[in-house]
Amino acid sequence: MRLRTGITQSVMGVALALGLMLPAAAQKFEIKPVAEKKVKQLPPGTLYWRLENFPTLAQAEAAAGATSLSAEVAGKAWLFTLGEKGGATRGGSKVVEIGPVPRINASEYLLRINRAGGPPGAKTPVHTHPGSEAFYVLTGRLGQKTPHGTSYAEAGTSMNGHGGDMPMEVFSAGTSDLDQLVMFVVDAARTFSAPSKF
Repeated sequence: MRLRTGITQSVMGVALALGLMLPAAAQKFEIKPVAEKKVKQLPPGTLYWRLENFPTLAQAEAAAGATSLSAEVAGKAWLFTLGEKGGATRGGSKVVEIGPVPRINASEYLLRINRAGGPPGAKTPVHTHPGSEAFYVLTGRLGQKTPHGTSYAEAGTSMNGHGGDMPMEVFSAGTSDLDQLVMFVVDAARTFSAPSKF
């Protein structure tokens, strides 16, 4: 029985590695950090994430402020700025503004941009963050389940996240692969992500 279990686990491991013969739900939800920085204070007032595109990454980097992050994702140069509503960065083309972002109090903050997604049915484990996150969907359909219910966002739209320590499960809810940008502002002194349950 042990030998058979070992063989089954080996076959499943190979299938997982190759992405073969498994239902989409069993395939991995990929998460890749693309930019991050620590800051000692957040801008005053009500906060929003502003996403802008620039002709080049060098131009986005040159335009970055104290609470901005730049990255090249999906063939475009992006600038992500946490600040007041209605702001604009010279040389940038506004894509979306997401908020209001729930505020947190910390001695130091981590701003992070992740690129995440996967095939239809792929999902994260239930988890929490010590702060908030916001989403912009590049392709596919995003689903997010929390104790408050399930929300969805389509390609080209955004979703504002909840406050810190909210249990959540994020999943690919469409019929094509999900590709999304996720903006975080969290307490830098705490673990970035922790297992949780509903």
